[in-house]
Amino acid sequence: MTTLETDVGELWDRYESGLTAGDAGLDELATLDAFLEALEAGEVRAAERESPAEWRAVPWVKRGILLNFALRETRPRRYGDVTYHDVLPLRETRDLAARGTRNTPDGTVIRRGAYVGGDAIMMSPSFVNVGAYVDDGTLVDSCDTVGSCAQIGRDVKLGANTLIGGVLEPVEDAPVIVEDGVSLGAGCRVTSGFVVGEGGVVGENTLLTPRIPVYDLVEEEVVYGHLPPERRAFTRFVESSVGDHDLFDGGAYKPAVVATHIEDRTLEASEREGALRE
Repeated sequence: MTTLETDVGELWDRYESGLTAGDAGLDELATLDAFLEALEAGEVRAAERESPAEWRAVPWVKRGILLNFALRETRPRRYGDVTYHDVLPLRETRDLAARGTRNTPDGTVIRRGAYVGGDAIMMSPSFVNVGAYVDDGTLVDSCDTVGSCAQIGRDVKLGANTLIGGVLEPVEDAPVIVEDGVSLGAGCRVTSGFVVGEGGVVGENTLLTPRIPVYDLVEEEVVYGHLPPERRAFTRFVESSVGDHDLFDGGAYKPAVVATHIEDRTLEASEREGALRE
């Protein structure tokens, strides 16, 4: 157990015993600031890989994020010419240029406690929330949201208007995981701790959530909550048992995800342009 983990644990115990934002002094705020700095440096993460096929949440890290909301006062802050009100300021981005990462102006928002790696690209408008981890070489395109604690791997492409869901409560719940080399088409939504396996290519407007079945045609099985590695995935509709109800003429259908082999032409279509990352 690290010193920071111990400090956060002790602060959490005091919070559960009645400590409030009004009670928090310099020592408590110093712990909260040190924790956010560790998140921004990538030294601690809200989830970690337990095995090649499994990720788990790191509860003490999620508690540290929650403490930053519970023990700070909401106050007015400035973003350009706009005054907004929040418990956390936006993240300083001076360190990004030294790592070769670019963020375009007028709407690229990174909240405190978020990590963005080297040689990444953030287009505006886009938003990366507290606790999120965006690894090296990843493209966060226009109108993308990377939710709280979401873990995005290396060389990932998030197509425009993609939503990566966040999770803070309960602290035991794993966040959304998008592993290395994934390409998500425009308009995709990934929610509720879904894991997108390494090297996957996901078609536009696909919804990936544990409640929707994934029909894996490679292994000929139905899985929930994850897309196996190296799959091409897209949305189709399958018959629903609700269709047996008298109210539905001609049957009823529910969304599903079909996963199959990645073909060469699919790889070509999702190829990352090296010139963008020179």
